[in-house]
This record gives sequence, structure tokens and C-alpha cells, in this order.
Amino acid sequence: METGIDSFAGTNAHDIRPTPAQYMQEMANLLDRIQHADEAGLDVFGMGEHHRKEFMDSAPTVIMGAAAARTKKIRLASAVTVLSAADPVRVFQNFATLDIISGGRAEIVAGRGSFIEAFPLFGFNLDDYDALFAEKLDLLLTLRNNETVNWQGEFRPPLVNQTVYPRPVQEKLPVWLGVGGTPQSFVRAGILGLPLMVAVIGGETHRFKPLVDLYREAGKRAGHAPESLKVGLHSLGYVAPTRQAALDAYFPGYAETFTRIGRERGWPPVTRTHFEAQTQEKGALLIGSPDEVAEKILRHSEALGGISRVTFQMDNAGLSHRQLLDAIELIGKHIAPALR
Repeated sequence: METGIDSFAGTNAHDIRPTPAQYMQEMANLLDRIQHADEAGLDVFGMGEHHRKEFMDSAPTVIMGAAAARTKKIRLASAVTVLSAADPVRVFQNFATLDIISGGRAEIVAGRGSFIEAFPLFGFNLDDYDALFAEKLDLLLTLRNNETVNWQGEFRPPLVNQTVYPRPVQEKLPVWLGVGGTPQSFVRAGILGLPLMVAVIGGETHRFKPLVDLYREAGKRAGHAPESLKVGLHSLGYVAPTRQAALDAYFPGYAETFTRIGRERGWPPVTRTHFEAQTQEKGALLIGSPDEVAEKILRHSEALGGISRVTFQMDNAGLSHRQLLDAIELIGKHIAPALR
């Protein structure tokens, strides 16, 4: 099993726009963490995409290009690319360029995103949410598989004998499908034979087993080999030397973040009791000591019928740069070897 980190490049600034100097320092810290993850032996680092004041990841391939120059082995992925609101040609070109800069380490995790601000920002109708994604995913895969493209859709002008450059170092640029809890998304990934990245940020992870089964069954019926139907797990997580230290460090920022998001979405405020319940044996949060978290990931893998990748989302809880570096060190030293 591969182990990695996903980041949304959070600024911890929700009410006041950071100064340029603060932005620069936050970005320098982020690049240090990606380099540290590489040196610690982690397999992948994923960069999200948001268009909100509290995140700096609106141009993720630029960040990953800078990270590629400072790393040697770690794979550089999106987490996720909001494909519904993007031009697939530019997405492919950006990631092909990243693949060249990194020497063949780029990956796309394509999804629809958990926030909707990209739709009005780029002039798309939210009512076309799924149709946009389906069409653009089809074009992205066509671009990946063909140097010269003939393609026609509803939301974009057709491509007639268009050659698209540059081509990536990897013969077939990896494209994962990032999903939440929509059954149709799991089936779509299976039919297309794409590896699946499942975001489980709450509830009990084992409850996603029927959806993962849908994915594998759809892939089997479409004629894809079982070994090609990989499942990854993206979860909120944080590790410290002891369980109590991890809980105490993570909870304040987690509660602030999800209470604030909850006001937008109609969720109740986060309580410590609810938070700690999510860290128990079947809960989605990967928070605790390294041994405890490694054992929990293995239980999740067994419950889901086997997973091939797990990524920690740590920087949404207001943790310091030092705390995040220390957690990456613990993941690389203790959790990654245990999962391999």
C-alpha cells in the first residue's frame, strides 16, 4: 500500500486576507513539507484545488512544478482537479508539462470538487454539474490516449484533427477518479477502468464497502482486469507520539474549520465528543499514535476489500508548520513501512 499526504495549502486566514509576505512564507513552508515528505520516503503528495480566501491552491500545477524541482522520487498528484470547471486540453497540457519537469511523476485525480465556487468563477452552470464532468472526463481521457484528437461534445467547440502537446514522459498519464458518496461516480470509474480515490472525511469508513463493490463489479463487467481497479482512501488525519497528543493538537483547528463550513451547509457545530467518536476503531479520522493509525488503516483496507493507497489530509486544522513536519516524519518512519 502506498502512503501520502494531500494538502489544500491552507492559510489559516478566514476573515482577513493575508499579506503578500504571509502568502510567500506559507508557500515556502508548503514546499518544505513536500520536500520533507519526499525525503521521509512517502509515495505521493497531492495538491487540492480551491478558489477561496483560506486556500492558496487555485493554481496547483504551478505549486507542484516548484515542488518537482525540489524532490526526487515522490509522485505529484492533484487532490482533486476540479475538471467540471476546467478546460481538459489545458489540464492535460499542464500535467504533461509537470510530468516532464518531474521526470515522470505526475498524476491527475479528477473530480467535481466539494465546493462550488469554481462554477460561477469560470462561467459554468451548476445545473450542468454532472453532465459537464462526464463530458470533460471523456475529453481528458481522449487527449491522454491520442496525440491527434477528433472529438465533439455539448459544452466545448469540437476538436478536428488537433494535435495536443506536450506529451508526457509516462506512456499513459495516470488519471484517478476522485469520488465522495455518489453511487453513479463509483460505477463510472469502474466502467472506465480508472483507479478510484475515495474521500471519506466523516462517518464510518466501512460503510463505503457497498460503493466500492459497485465499482469493482462495474469494472469486471466492462472487462477490466481486477488488478487495474485500484482503490485509494483520502481521509483527514494526523499523528503524534501519543494518541492524546494527537487529539489535543488536532481538535481545536478541526472544530473551527468544520463548524465554519457547517454554517455554510447547515451542519451542527463540532463537539469534542463527536470528534473523538470519529477517531475510534471504525471512524473515518486517522488520528492517533503511529502504531494506532497504521492498524486502523489496515482495518479500513480489510473492510473495503483492499486499498492500494492512503493519503492524509492534515493542514485543515490550523496545525503549525513544525507540527506538520513532525507528523510527516512519523508517517514516513513508522506508518509507510508498516503498510508496505
